[in-house]
Amino acid sequence: MGKIIGLGNALVDVLAPISDDSLLSSLGLQKGMMQLVDGARAEEIAETLQHLHPQRATGGSAGNAMLALAGLGDKPGFIGRVGRDEMGRFYARSASEAGIEMHLVEADGPSGVAYTLVSPDGERTFGTSLGVAAGMTASDLLPEMLRGYSLLHVEGYLVQNHDLIETALGMARRERLRVSIDLASANVVRADLDFFRHLVEHYVDVVFANEEESLAFTGEATPEAALASLARQCDIAVVKLGAQGAMARCGDEQTRVAARRVPVVDTTAAGDFFAGGFFFGLAHRATLAQCLQCGAAASEQVIQIVGTRLSQPAWLGLRKQINEILSR
Repeated sequence: MGKIIGLGNALVDVLAPISDDSLLSSLGLQKGMMQLVDGARAEEIAETLQHLHPQRATGGSAGNAMLALAGLGDKPGFIGRVGRDEMGRFYARSASEAGIEMHLVEADGPSGVAYTLVSPDGERTFGTSLGVAAGMTASDLLPEMLRGYSLLHVEGYLVQNHDLIETALGMARRERLRVSIDLASANVVRADLDFFRHLVEHYVDVVFANEEESLAFTGEATPEAALASLARQCDIAVVKLGAQGAMARCGDEQTRVAARRVPVVDTTAAGDFFAGGFFFGLAHRATLAQCLQCGAAASEQVIQIVGTRLSQPAWLGLRKQINEILSR
């Protein structure tokens, strides 16, 4: 398989560690969830975080997966929408410097920002102001954006825009790309379950879900049963189990990888980096088990830092680890 391109909300992550979870309650945020906030709430959160010295990084689920792929040495692409503002310029510059081929649509208005509060246990909670990212339309998509790629990876957070996502997946099919989707968040899946199921049935080859998302999508009682159900609907199904590792199934082949014990600082982008590592294995014709191991290695690396900006030594170490996995 060749190059991979992501489609998602182009968001700047503004990350800040918090000393306890009482701040989440005061801001009306549910721990561990992504919640959309309006402009006024976004300003309130931004002001609250100022004294915590937050850091900025490129974000968004699909964008983070492409960041992992680029860090591993591939040349992924990304399609998104940003404002003509400092946040938009930061996003474009940082992603390009990381090695991602950017296909950005610019618009008047604020760029999207994901205010990310990291609890002492490493769990992250998002207050997301989508800004102009939410205004991306089907007319923003051009077939030439997909040419030269072999797989389109879409984040489930886009599913609220039915016309956009169905146009994108239909375009990918016409351009002969395979399609992958990350189910994004259990509350998002529950809110639009019928449309999610429609997309998987008609367009999707690869599905990524965490345990809660897999149960919400399938209605099954266990992640093992959910994996089997998902695998009957697509070519490759992946269920991430956090500290318990991950499972994948392709046809009659099923495999599982355990999670190594590493210091957990921040779980931001853990699932996205898992997808990026998995895609790296897939692009390099690895076995299903090796793809899972590559995903786990990338995920384990990113949860040991705040945010997604791995140091150069960390990237080098991760590349070495994955090359060893692929050479077995």
